Order: sequence, then structure tokens, then C-alpha cells
Amino acid sequence: MSSLVPETPLEGGCACGHIRYCMTAHPLAIHCCHCHHCQRETGSAFALNALLESPHLTLQPPSPAPVVIATPTLSGTPQRVARCPRCYVAVWSHYSSAGETMAFVRVGTLDPEAKNAVGEPTVHIYCESKVGWMGLPEGARVCGEYYDRREVWGRESLERLERYWPVIVEWKEKKEKEMAEAEGKVEQKEE
Repeated sequence: MSSLVPETPLEGGCACGHIRYCMTAHPLAIHCCHCHHCQRETGSAFALNALLESPHLTLQPPSPAPVVIATPTLSGTPQRVARCPRCYVAVWSHYSSAGETMAFVRVGTLDPEAKNAVGEPTVHIYCESKVGWMGLPEGARVCGEYYDRREVWGRESLERLERYWPVIVEWKEKKEKEMAEAEGKVEQKEE
């Protein structure tokens, strides 16, 4: 995976053009997810997601804020899918493990030249539920379920995530505190 020059961001958008965004860094990884939830959400055999730190994903003016919808995941904790408020195409999502600190951009929403720039999937995940008629490229990394990123990602991506990790930890601690406070308020109301 080559580094992306900041002066040339990867651009994309929804089907109607109401939402336009740019990625100012190359993805950490590209997931080709074959889970039943992604199949149902996309109406296809799989979802193709480019994973990157959320600060590297920006809306282009005059794009409106996307509509965020919670949808089921295998973990049981919903993912938050960002959709265009006009055409409802999913442009990216955030999963509970890192919340809004990390974005999973739908590769299909990238402009054609950007789709080619991100390259092939880093890994095919949840292949236990892959449709039977679909073959995978020879030599592709294939996992029945999820995977250990230390065994799959390249050195550059792992180093980038390590530098960014304190942001994720801070977000998790904030969420845990909010949940604890909310539980305390519920207990107070019950008394």
C-alpha cells in the first residue's frame, strides 16, 4: 500500500451528489466484509470498506451533515451508518469499538480514480457467511470471522494506528463515564 500525498485527497460522494467528501490519508486497511449484516445493508454479496482515522475524512462544502442510522452488527452493538439525507446512500459508518474516532468509508462511493488508488482489499472477513458462488482472488487474505490486525496490516498502518490510539482510548473512557453516569441516574430514579 502506497502513501497518499496530502495534496491529492481521495474524493467521493453519494449517488445524487448532495454529499461530497475527501479522504486526506490512505486507508489503514480495506475490508471486504461478507457477513450477513453487510450483505443485507448493501443488497449485495459483500461490503467494501476503507478504514481510516476520522480526522482524515472531511465533508466538502456545501455538503450537509449526513443522516446517521443505527444498524445491527454481529457484536450486538449497532454500527452508526452515515447516509445522504436526500438519496440515503451509505457513505461511511462508525463501529462501537472506536466510535466516531474511526471511519469505515464505503469504497463504492469513492470517485472512479480514487477507487483504483485505494487498491485491493487488505482482507476478506466473515467468509464463513460468504455466498457460495463467489470466488476470491488467489492469495487473498481470508478470515472466517474477524482477524488480528497485527497479523494482517502493513507496518505503516500499524504505526499510524499506534500513534492515533490515545484518541481512541480517550473516546472509550469518555463513553464509559457517560454510561456509568447514565446508569447512576437510572438507579436514582428507581429509588
